[in-house]
Amino acid sequence: MYLIKTPRVIQKLFPNFHWRVGQRQEQPTLYLTFDDGPIPHLTPWILEQLEQYRAKATFFCVGNNVRRYPDVLQQTLDAGHVVGNHTTHHLDGWKTDNVPYFHDVRHCAVQLKTTLFRPPYGRLKPSQAQFLQRHYQIVMWDVLSGDFDPELTPEDCYDNVVDNAGPGSIVVLHDSLKAEENVREILPRILEHYTSLGYAFASLTPEVLAGTAGVTKTRLKTA
Repeated sequence: MYLIKTPRVIQKLFPNFHWRVGQRQEQPTLYLTFDDGPIPHLTPWILEQLEQYRAKATFFCVGNNVRRYPDVLQQTLDAGHVVGNHTTHHLDGWKTDNVPYFHDVRHCAVQLKTTLFRPPYGRLKPSQAQFLQRHYQIVMWDVLSGDFDPELTPEDCYDNVVDNAGPGSIVVLHDSLKAEENVREILPRILEHYTSLGYAFASLTPEVLAGTAGVTKTRLKTA
């Protein structure tokens, strides 16, 4: 059981997590994120689709995949996308003791040189969240496509996104073999749909998450 649209009440209960991005720019913006890669079988194809729409995205990478496929990671970075930490071994925080979990997170953070972190399955114990949010920006999501679910058709996954995602939404997709069939069907359609509505697609950066991207600081005049 999982929620496609994260209720606002849950978002407000965990205000130190990033669920969506406040919109300051005139053009509505969507934040596509891809979990579990990089893998050579799917990630390069995703990069090609994004390039066609001049779209930027955020890839939450598993450290073991980074170790296996450094060339795919570099291809992602060279294309101007942002990468984040998804633990080294795709650990479930609820099922992992704190110390080994923290070590697993830190190892991936060092590999990727990033402060962005998304817990696999969105699962963290309160004690883990309390510690990790002092060191990382914890990125959750506003909309879950469900592309990983074998019981959902591509049309189901597409509808999950377009029926729920709006300006500032952080949307979860996956560059994984489990999600491949659905992703290959829905990603081009999502890009086309939101482009036709005048949206931009942007990466999540520490500045964007802090709400400071594109903000010009002005010095106040004093009498």
